[in-house]
Amino acid sequence: METIDIKTGSKQYPVHIGGGASTLLQDVLHKQVSECSGILIITDSNVAPLYLREIKSMLTDLPVFEWVIPAGESSKSLREYEKIISYALNRKLDRKSVIVALGGGVVGDIAGFVAATYLRGVAFIQMPTTLLAHDSSVGGKVGVNHTAGKNLIGAFYQPEAVIYDLHYLKSLSRKEWRSGFAEIIKSSLIRDHELYRFLNEKVLDFPIEDDEALVHAVFAAISIKAGIVQEDEYESGVRAYLNFGHTLGHAIEAESRYQHIPHGEAVMIGMLFSIRLSERIYGKSLMPVDLLQWIKNMGYSIWHPSLARPELLIERMKQDKKNAGQEIRMVLYAGFEQVRTSGVPEDLLLEELKHFDKWSKKCESS
Repeated sequence: METIDIKTGSKQYPVHIGGGASTLLQDVLHKQVSECSGILIITDSNVAPLYLREIKSMLTDLPVFEWVIPAGESSKSLREYEKIISYALNRKLDRKSVIVALGGGVVGDIAGFVAATYLRGVAFIQMPTTLLAHDSSVGGKVGVNHTAGKNLIGAFYQPEAVIYDLHYLKSLSRKEWRSGFAEIIKSSLIRDHELYRFLNEKVLDFPIEDDEALVHAVFAAISIKAGIVQEDEYESGVRAYLNFGHTLGHAIEAESRYQHIPHGEAVMIGMLFSIRLSERIYGKSLMPVDLLQWIKNMGYSIWHPSLARPELLIERMKQDKKNAGQEIRMVLYAGFEQVRTSGVPEDLLLEELKHFDKWSKKCESS
């Protein structure tokens, strides 16, 4: 079992990582929550049949309630948020209640937003069940989507603890492994060249069967995020670097109505675009020589049909949270561990998206 302490200006809390970590739930509640009058477990229709009963069986000395949302990104909505709030009010949950988010990134984001806003804030614990949620469960960014774009409604609200049981990853599909691993690759590109080398050598397909490699990868990625969050809790500076690949990635997701491409795979395409855009801006080759073939071998798509509609993607990108006024801000890449945010003229973005559509389609078919 590994533990990372997250230290921010508003809170300090542990992240417990390892197979069987879920058995720590009762102890974590007693240590991290001074008083608890009841628990609301929020999960989804995929996770509930697998783990909900097990988690409830660990909580024998408190009233336990549950809410199951339909699995999928479309549940990260104001409509579903209102249903959960109404349920909590009907069950008369008070300010000493604790919300447990049992699931992937969608569950963690909406459960955290409920916790941040219910009765002006109650405690919550993140229990991620996907590889992708290694990223979203840490750092306190919670919220829901709007039809105009992803994560446009939300808050910064830190959990009391994160309990990351790696045994839960055994139930993931190959697609879900790919989605989560994209965020680990992102962390290595922006902050840790040695981690990139390790991943490139040790992870060649999914699922990741080597438990030591999995623990190392997850621990390293969370440690990177912990360091950045500690430095910049409210995304006023370097935390924006964690959005590398996300400006276009979120636009692709939105254009797909959150139905046809997993978050991590959209971010992977977004990272490739950011690297290609940076090559244009910096006037030199920046694409890691082994990146394209590596990710293709692992099943990532290089191209997506929405790239054929660059004008629509530009409109989506204008909704990105990093933007200042009408200027689209991108996380640019100048090499391993060298990223920065910068405003990019719309006409240049449009031109490069058109080039990227042709380039990525060619890479996809080669």
